[in-house]
Amino acid sequence: MNTITIDCAEVTTEADFWELYLKCTNPVHGDYFGRNLDAFWDALAGGPGFPGEVALAFINTKSIRDIRDGAFYAALKDIASDCETVPIAVE
Repeated sequence: MNTITIDCAEVTTEADFWELYLKCTNPVHGDYFGRNLDAFWDALAGGPGFPGEVALAFINTKSIRDIRDGAFYAALKDIASDCETVPIAVE
């Protein structure tokens, strides 16, 4: 299984994060991806934004840990630990 590494070092906003996700994964039906955590969860189940049969590795995540006072990072970690369809690592 291939791994797509998403380097979050330059991400400062949630919008930046979703743009980077789409750029790195080039998902099927990316134009319909909702660019939020709910849409990400749906994408991982095969919905719009599905990254394919890959593993995702989010690295250099220090810059995203303050988005929404840490709630965004915490939710991303929760999704990574709960997802059974796409292996996800969040640094």
